[in-house]
Amino acid sequence: MSNVVTLAVLFVLAATLYKFRARIFLALRRFDTRNAFRRYEELKDRHDRFAHYKHTVRMAEEEVEGVSEMTMPDERTGTPVTRFLFLGEHYATSDEAEMARRAAVMAKARDFYLDLDNLYLGKRHSQHGAPTLPTPTHNSETRH
Repeated sequence: MSNVVTLAVLFVLAATLYKFRARIFLALRRFDTRNAFRRYEELKDRHDRFAHYKHTVRMAEEEVEGVSEMTMPDERTGTPVTRFLFLGEHYATSDEAEMARRAAVMAKARDFYLDLDNLYLGKRHSQHGAPTLPTPTHNSETRH
């Protein structure tokens, strides 16, 4: 009796897999395409000296929220107008909001490199917070 139940469960499982085979193969094909693209990007990045900066900006873009669009009444006329919201501020155009978002992304990426400098070079900051390197000492007695 146990063999009949096992056989029935296997048959139902096989029928279910057969029914959803198109979705499964499509998901596997997308996975394979993403992996092929990732391998291509890695190969391309080996010869791109700015690849690290591009990856840092891409990671910072993922961490910064997007610009949202909302309709609200105008302050003067009361008619509905479209406003763009980014980090709690309202912008009149999407270009202004995207510029503010881009500035926030670049600031986050810049902070990452400042943190790297602090980590590997130590806490050597000037008054304005920019990292400074030690100045070389010059010998006043140089011979020509």
